[in-house]
Amino acid sequence: MSKLNENIETISERIRLDFAAQDAAREKAMPLSREVIRLSGHTIRSIHRHELDTARNTLSEARRLLSDARNSLKNCEELPNTHFVWDAEKEFAEASITLSLVMNEEIPSPGDLNVDNAAYLNGMAEGASELRRYLLDSMRKGDYSRGEELLGDMDGIYSVLVTMDFPDSITGGLRRTTDALRGVLEKTRSDLTLSVQQKRLEEKLSRLNPA
Repeated sequence: MSKLNENIETISERIRLDFAAQDAAREKAMPLSREVIRLSGHTIRSIHRHELDTARNTLSEARRLLSDARNSLKNCEELPNTHFVWDAEKEFAEASITLSLVMNEEIPSPGDLNVDNAAYLNGMAEGASELRRYLLDSMRKGDYSRGEELLGDMDGIYSVLVTMDFPDSITGGLRRTTDALRGVLEKTRSDLTLSVQQKRLEEKLSRLNPA
């Protein structure tokens, strides 16, 4: 066998083993990431149903699985097409931040959640949007106690996100997500204002015409 053939065989075998390791890591991380996304969505649903203990439990499981997914890829940093892990981080960040906002707790940082900064900010934007549904559901039940507070949280998050003026390749398309939040914020402000005015009018009429 020529030196060339010997060299090609050695090189190709190393590449083959590397590809096999990357493929195995990807096959392990992908279903874990899908499960993180599923659990994060279940957490959001539990929050809107006011099942906060369930939300905390599912979020804890999502955290564990996300850590497993990242660990399976830690030796394959050059592996392409792992956006599914980034998506899982974003959904996990959204669920974590939404729960903190609803519980009136300090929101976790990217370091607390161990997620990518861009995934975190996109998750934050979507978490703020989820507050609209929570706020409207509360108003439909006649509870206006946290309306201004939650609207203020949405506004505060939006005010931070609009300052992240960097290319989409860095922020993961944050500008588009922030624009969507602006629309949600404006609609929520309008809905809350009209609802509060109507409630005050009803209370005034009730005082003028007691039963």
